[in-house]
Amino acid sequence: MARGPKKHLKRLAAPSSWMLDKLSGTYAPRPSPGPHKLRESLPLTVFLRNRLKYALTGREVTAIVMQRLIKVDGKVRTDTTYPAGLMDVISIEKSGEFFRLLYDVKGRFTIHRITPEEASYKLLKVRKVAFGARGVPHIVTHDGRTIRYPDPLIQVNDTVKFDLEQNKITDFVKFDTGNLAMVTGGRNMGRVGVITHREKHAGGFDIVHVKDSLDRTFATRLSNVFVIGEGTKPWISLPKGKGIKLSISEERDARRKRATVEQ
Repeated sequence: MARGPKKHLKRLAAPSSWMLDKLSGTYAPRPSPGPHKLRESLPLTVFLRNRLKYALTGREVTAIVMQRLIKVDGKVRTDTTYPAGLMDVISIEKSGEFFRLLYDVKGRFTIHRITPEEASYKLLKVRKVAFGARGVPHIVTHDGRTIRYPDPLIQVNDTVKFDLEQNKITDFVKFDTGNLAMVTGGRNMGRVGVITHREKHAGGFDIVHVKDSLDRTFATRLSNVFVIGEGTKPWISLPKGKGIKLSISEERDARRKRATVEQ
């Protein structure tokens, strides 16, 4: 058997959220080990070349990142396959552009442009609350950060607002019914709605029921729910569609309406 870490990724095995075509090559850029898992991340190469079309080839992507033009969460990243993930802020100061990586309602990473003010913070889901050496309390977040001495009221599954310039928690929102959440996995990936109910299953997966702004309800596992705001007001701007999933016929009607307006 193979020894050591895998260094390649076949194109067909790449996550569908990257939206790569089947036929232009055998391989896809394999994300480096980093703060996000392989299947929950987007390498910078895919973002710059396939999404923004700022480069035509992988070599051009290397030329861009080696000029130290690309920052992820306020830090320059020169690795072309650096794994940027959910809620990460990608900034290109030379062109004055800022992006936040979010899912659309079809579960694909979308190009979501944000203002410089919004690019100064990100939301983090709390994965773990623990005490470290010498009894120092800390939390571990969904993007691999360890933050020491958090507010003692912060629990697992809560969301913290993290200032990227000062590296500090500025606010937090509890995982609670009545708060706005985004679904980050499963069939309902990318949908946004208000948490209505949490079913507890001892020894199984807790199920969370969510209701979107069109009063449609859906359910998903607790691990897939990311709180993004208090009440119905989101703390971040949402991508096109605002996390509302339309049926196929509703999408068709919206398309036809747009086409008639353009004519």
